[in-house]
Amino acid sequence: MKDDDTRHEDPGDTGEDPRYEAVRSRDGRFDGAFFFAVETTGIYCRPSCPAVTPKRANVRFFATAAAAQGSGFRACRRCRPDAVPGSAEWNVRADVVGRAMRLIADGVVDREGVAGLAERLGYSARQVQRQLTAELGAGPVALARAQRAHTARVLLQTTDLPITEIAFASGFASVRQFNDTIRAVYASTPSELRAAAAPKNGRARRRATPDAGIPLRLAHRGPYQAGPVFDLLAREAVPGVEEVGGPAGTRTYRRTLRLPYGTGIVAVDERPGTARTGSRAHPGGWLDARLHLTDPRDLTTAVQRLRRQFDLDADPYAVDERLGADPELAPLVAARPGLRSPGTADPEELAVRALVGRTEAERLVRRYGKALDAPCGSLTHLFPEPAVLAGAEPGGTLGALTAALADHAVRLDPGADRNDAQEALRAVPGLDARTIAEIRTRALGDPDVAPPGADVPDTWRPWRSYALNHLRAAGKWEL
Repeated sequence: MKDDDTRHEDPGDTGEDPRYEAVRSRDGRFDGAFFFAVETTGIYCRPSCPAVTPKRANVRFFATAAAAQGSGFRACRRCRPDAVPGSAEWNVRADVVGRAMRLIADGVVDREGVAGLAERLGYSARQVQRQLTAELGAGPVALARAQRAHTARVLLQTTDLPITEIAFASGFASVRQFNDTIRAVYASTPSELRAAAAPKNGRARRRATPDAGIPLRLAHRGPYQAGPVFDLLAREAVPGVEEVGGPAGTRTYRRTLRLPYGTGIVAVDERPGTARTGSRAHPGGWLDARLHLTDPRDLTTAVQRLRRQFDLDADPYAVDERLGADPELAPLVAARPGLRSPGTADPEELAVRALVGRTEAERLVRRYGKALDAPCGSLTHLFPEPAVLAGAEPGGTLGALTAALADHAVRLDPGADRNDAQEALRAVPGLDARTIAEIRTRALGDPDVAPPGADVPDTWRPWRSYALNHLRAAGKWEL
């Protein structure tokens, strides 16, 4: 969806553009799919914004928040458009724009610059700039800037970190750049943005502490079946790296993370009742999370990896509409609306675990995992890196896979080409088709994977991964 300057359209025609109809009905199903801006106020919003609906003649539509910001609009303080779930389109698409958006979300531009992004994609920096700008109305620098602004707002409003530290933790190159961006995006100084989040009843607001971590709400659109996701995580949990505790319905998943600047321990709570949301009036919900980071610069990356693991940017309306039209799947979709296809927080770890299984993965952690400087309960280690495993146990399929991961013959990062990755996996001696399919589904986040040898109808495309999850949840397909 391109940046659309609607001033050249007939302002009296409201029936031909479904985006304006979504704005008029405050339809939260489209939050994150596009943004709208109001020329008379200079503000951009999410479609479900509760403010008075603007006249059609004053509305412009944008594919990204960055494009709206680049056109001089500031974020609405009522609907906080920067906090919506990411567009589901970027997780589905396998082209260069989709891959670029996944890498930008993972913080690659902040860490490696546009040149690093382009190198990962196999294009020149000019080509990447041109393709993103043509389709999204914003280039990689502007998209990363919008993401940095959101990270900064989260840190300002949930932590007591000094503002100078927040500037660099958010990825800004200077305090001046940080201040200018916050004023442009939120029409407030950083101090004013922090003060605006203070409670008005005099009670102390919950802030990040060494024990509580950084509290976050991980938003999702539509209904969310948390139970099956937490069931899967509990079955797969590798001691030392992961744990799932608490009664069903209110469980907490905790795990360790290796991140670009340090390490992290994350906790995500199962939220009861999320399966019942999803109407226009209740367009989504969230999962509560807490992040303990040794370096706050890892906040953006950690959040995005959790979002991929819990499949929070999916579009359950599109998935359920397609699969619900199939006679076999219709009752399953009705029973579990919003069923997700979980991914992983660490694609290389997932690939190893898909090959060796839970018991062997636990042995690898005990023998080769890196011990945390500050263990937290039963969480004591990071999962061993591929290079460590390749050196320690070079034989067999495990040695071949970890060597291929270590030397990047197999790439599973968010910007990896899924077909290229599958071909590289097929070249690993001893790696069977079923394991490759699981890696493609979970590590690469492909929503349309059918297991080898299965007679799966094409009418389930492009959501075959979700269809198989429905069959598994109903006990009609073996894991």
